[in-house]
Amino acid sequence: MQRFEFFKNILIRYERHLSSLALVAGFIFDNLTLNQVGLSFDTLVLSIYIALAAFGIVVVNLYEGGALVSRPFAAMYAWLPLVIQFAFGALFSGFFVFYSRSGSLSGSWPFLIVLLALLIGNEFFRKYYVRLSFQISLLFLSIFSFAIFIVPVVVKKIGPSVFVGSGVLSLVAIILFLYFLARFIPTRIRKSRNILSVCIIGIFAMMNVLYFGNVIPPIPLSLKEAGVYHTIRREAGQYILEHEKEKWYDSFRLYKQVHIISGSPLYLYSSVFAPTDISTDVVHEWNFRDPETGEWQTLSRIQFPIVGGRSTGYRGYSLKNNVMPGVWRVDVETPNGQLIGRVTFEVVEASPSFLETVVK
Repeated sequence: MQRFEFFKNILIRYERHLSSLALVAGFIFDNLTLNQVGLSFDTLVLSIYIALAAFGIVVVNLYEGGALVSRPFAAMYAWLPLVIQFAFGALFSGFFVFYSRSGSLSGSWPFLIVLLALLIGNEFFRKYYVRLSFQISLLFLSIFSFAIFIVPVVVKKIGPSVFVGSGVLSLVAIILFLYFLARFIPTRIRKSRNILSVCIIGIFAMMNVLYFGNVIPPIPLSLKEAGVYHTIRREAGQYILEHEKEKWYDSFRLYKQVHIISGSPLYLYSSVFAPTDISTDVVHEWNFRDPETGEWQTLSRIQFPIVGGRSTGYRGYSLKNNVMPGVWRVDVETPNGQLIGRVTFEVVEASPSFLETVVK
């Protein structure tokens, strides 16, 4: 009993510092260990975090509902809000790592800001971790975010139908979880039924709006590399690319300058990672900015298939003839318009002395 009181006093005294330490530790661990989406250690870690958060929610609510009254559970109850906070902090930092690598910031920043806000706000939500509606909302959002990229890996397919299936599975999972809790604490669940319904339906609707608005990054796809080249040819399984000699001051330009000989074409090379056995299409959309109106004009869309499994990404390219001087951008997208990455550059007429050859 004295030992329990000792640890309880430590928790009360250093709660804020332990909470911050748990958040920072989870974020550092995720950035060091999470590499790419797939049936791997990375997804195993995230599934353990979800299980840890779910376990903490069960024990906290069963203890408060009177279903667990023994001394060991009383000791666990004192620490479980911190454990739940750590689990959610690690989950949202992991999701931020995965989703930020998958999409372009220019197209996916609203969803990334939501994840970042949840990650940072996790520190200020300590007192809410004992509230059932708050716990279930974060758990459902975590399950949904996890399902978005694990379901395509399992079914070896991506697209709107797979996303909808991921959402339905997430709903089933959270309903079964609440049904389990209701068997032991029916009064507590019944009192929170309305607010739980609003939260779950609201999160489900928000995720669908973000996805079909092409805001959620196209995870599990990720752009490993992309660039503009003057010539591309393939020899013995390697790509031979000719691009410009870079100057030290090029990184300070608003747009990378690409010098062309009048009448020459340009190539957009991209390397897109997809988990093993996932085959899909990728689109290169070439856009030119009208110098008078400043609006982007889509001049061509080139679609080609990719095959998953290559750690450095599936390589491919598109060609654009009759490239005029001015500002261009090429969006690397899914066929549904989800932005995987973007290359923006300025075309300037020049002599051929700018070129050099590299091998990919």
